[in-house]
Amino acid sequence: MKKSALFMLFLILSVTGKANEIHVIEVQSVINPASAKYLIKAIEEAEEAGAECLIIELDTPGGLMTSMRDIIKSMLNAYVPVVIYVSPAGAQAASAGVFITVSAHVAAMTPESNIGAAHPVSAGGGLFGGGQSDSAQVMMEKVTNDAVAYIQSIAEEKGRNAEWAKEAVEKSVSITAKEALELNVIELIAPNLKALIDSLDGRQVKMKRGETITLDTKGKTITHKKMGWNYKLLDIISNPNISYILLMLGFYGLFFELSNPGNIFPGVMGALFLILAFYSFQILPINFAGLALIVFGLILLILEIKIVSYGLLSIGGIAAMILGSIMLIDTPDPLFQISKSVILTTVAFSVILFLVAVRLVIRAMQNKPTTGYEGMIGMRGFAETEITELGGTVMVNGEIWRAVSTQSIPKASNVVVKKIEYMQLTVEKA
Repeated sequence: MKKSALFMLFLILSVTGKANEIHVIEVQSVINPASAKYLIKAIEEAEEAGAECLIIELDTPGGLMTSMRDIIKSMLNAYVPVVIYVSPAGAQAASAGVFITVSAHVAAMTPESNIGAAHPVSAGGGLFGGGQSDSAQVMMEKVTNDAVAYIQSIAEEKGRNAEWAKEAVEKSVSITAKEALELNVIELIAPNLKALIDSLDGRQVKMKRGETITLDTKGKTITHKKMGWNYKLLDIISNPNISYILLMLGFYGLFFELSNPGNIFPGVMGALFLILAFYSFQILPINFAGLALIVFGLILLILEIKIVSYGLLSIGGIAAMILGSIMLIDTPDPLFQISKSVILTTVAFSVILFLVAVRLVIRAMQNKPTTGYEGMIGMRGFAETEITELGGTVMVNGEIWRAVSTQSIPKASNVVVKKIEYMQLTVEKA
């Protein structure tokens, strides 16, 4: 119902000449749920505003197929012409970016940009991204065939080179902007946004219901739509390195809170970090066996503080954390893997942190007590009365105590506590 109303509004504005805006957004990142939501929202806003068209300045190395399909679905069903412009100079439309570019009503590139290499990375990954099993190869073939059929159907519908699109997926071919224009992969090459808008004027585009719209871009107001803070936050935590760091910070916070109950701040921050981490895990291909190994490793390191294991628990904890960190993101796609340097740095920090904690515990066990009766042994005091074997009183640590001594100690002498028994001190002259 909402889409129908937007379609009628767009037609009315187009006919009456009130579509005075050209909306422009930038998607210069990995294609993930954040960029997908941002792009889909931009299409909806352009429809509601009755914009002449929406120009998406695209520069991406690729991304998640699920997010890519959400974007393409919105583009194919849009009531406003969507123009993909691979820019700025030196930009790329790789992997998922190829699918998105082919799906546009108008596809354009800067002269120095390139497009291609759309082969799916993997249907799933082994621990170290090594050889695939027979079942994994079969799954990979199914994913590739599905991707080929998907991009070919879109290219044919848009009147673009379906054969090249197939090769981009199957053989990961990549071409320059000039080659893309010659091969009918794109329609325009423009050095900048102004040149693109001038080239769009008078161009006819076919919309989803078969109607043809002639773009009138001259003299239109260019409205740049920036990514909101909520999408920026989602984009940041969609980074697997950030998600991993948030997870570890969350564990550290809870550890410090449980070690020193009542501090509140570590517990609150730890819970906040864990919530953000688990939220990001909903949009990343997480391997929960890897997550379990990380938790198990941290538990072993905590137990090292409580139990004397001569380092065995620490070794087990370190091994579990490293394996869990490597397994955490279940894909060999480098765009969504945790950096090895981040893993090693985080694990090293965890080990140092717990080694310091172990050292402090050992030192505390070796130190003499500083609280309770045992903590009074060795303290100095002042004889309030004469101290004999029969008794007397002393002032120790601001308190009056009954005291005895094997030797007579005159009143007003300095004394030192040697023993405490049954609320009575045994002292000697200091």
